[in-house]
Amino acid sequence: MFISDGLISLRIAEPGDAQQIYDWENNRDLWRVSETSNPISMFQIEQFLLGNSDLAANRQLRLMIGLEGVERAIGCLDLFDYQPIHSRIGLGILIEDGYRCRGHATRAVTLCLRYLFNDVMVHQVHCLVDESNAASHQLFKSLGFSPAGTLRDWIKTPSGYLNAVFYQKIAQP
Repeated sequence: MFISDGLISLRIAEPGDAQQIYDWENNRDLWRVSETSNPISMFQIEQFLLGNSDLAANRQLRLMIGLEGVERAIGCLDLFDYQPIHSRIGLGILIEDGYRCRGHATRAVTLCLRYLFNDVMVHQVHCLVDESNAASHQLFKSLGFSPAGTLRDWIKTPSGYLNAVFYQKIAQP
């Protein structure tokens, strides 16, 4: 672990996490939020994990979310589209079903924001939330993210298109 609040911890995803990440990445119910429509191989995941240690070089990083007393990770944070020139980064979060609505996402994102603003020294963090995801809207608003716009018909689903809200959190001086 590299950062913890005593209950929740964050750490770099490692090769030992490959099976769990494989399960998440190939869960078709999650493809809508990960913007994919293809299965991913274990080989691809293993290759990704071998290079998942340098945010500056890769412009992305996956962090595993740990919960005190639970052996396997309860979710992950994806940092993506890191733009050092503009000092911004994207953030995505996944919490496994059995651990949702318990405050774990709030604690994990809070730890991640501390890391991003204090250590990486980004100026802003952004995320995109589909209009039907009330829990994520509440999460990001409660952590001081502001809606910066709505992208109409942004996410295609079998029953039609969904709008998505773009959120930003700017570092406080």
